[in-house]
Amino acid sequence: MVEDLVGRGELAALGAAWLWAIATLVYAQVGHRLSPLVLNFAKGIVALMLISLTLVWQSPPTALRVDWVRQHPHELGWLCLSGALGIGISDTLYFQTLNYLGARQTLLMGLLAVPFTTVMAAGVLQERLMAVQLLGMGLTIAGVGWVISERTVDCVPLGEPGDRPLGIGFGLLTAATHALGALLSRAVLSQGEISPLWATQIRLMAGVALAGVWLWLTPISLGQQLHPLRSPKLSATIALTAFFSTYLAIWLQQIAFKFTAAGIVQALGATSPLFVLPFAAGMGDRVSGRAILGAIVAIGGVSLLVR
Repeated sequence: MVEDLVGRGELAALGAAWLWAIATLVYAQVGHRLSPLVLNFAKGIVALMLISLTLVWQSPPTALRVDWVRQHPHELGWLCLSGALGIGISDTLYFQTLNYLGARQTLLMGLLAVPFTTVMAAGVLQERLMAVQLLGMGLTIAGVGWVISERTVDCVPLGEPGDRPLGIGFGLLTAATHALGALLSRAVLSQGEISPLWATQIRLMAGVALAGVWLWLTPISLGQQLHPLRSPKLSATIALTAFFSTYLAIWLQQIAFKFTAAGIVQALGATSPLFVLPFAAGMGDRVSGRAILGAIVAIGGVSLLVR
């Protein structure tokens, strides 16, 4: 039985990274027809429904959930804030970054969330930074910066060339808000009194709620913003992509955390930029040796950070 478990966690982590790489390519194409906010809201609704169905299928005792909420109101608040930042805001900024930088450079900028998280954990949780972690941060930032500085034909898929700095700015904000959301979530999950699936459900609810309010407050009417979703093909594409990227990827990540050390899972999960390179090349994107080397350097830095 033990032999059967060897490699299961690593394969699950790689599977999650592969799914997110493919989903990012799809989201980059869908971004031509939907605003980042609407795309995030629609994706979140689908994921929320799927996880809700899973929780109902598992039939967890409702009384335990109510007891936890009553006994841990502060932890509930932290999870909601984590979802608002890491899903409601960060994912919206992520889709905006996709519009400006394209799939592979956006995925690579996402690696910056790891050093951001490391720095935040040092400041908030008083975790001491070791020399190897500082080296990892330097390699990650250097690798990302090297690739981002490369000028390619897909740098600005939807915007003007002068808008590219906005994409980099959105990418930095995406990494920062994702890191803060992850830090808050880890602080609650480390107590071990709530399952990862329930924590994900709470975070999704907060993120979708924030995105919904954000949509309602925008000057454009809600009906006009959601109008593209009337297309059955577009709605089906978003639903299918959300199933694989949010629901199934989270499930695989949970399997990985069950059978493999967290640091290994994070390192393998950071390989998405490498998975996306052959697919990007197949879609006509020029992938240079510089881009491949920069991605490898950045992922090497992440592996040092989470070892």
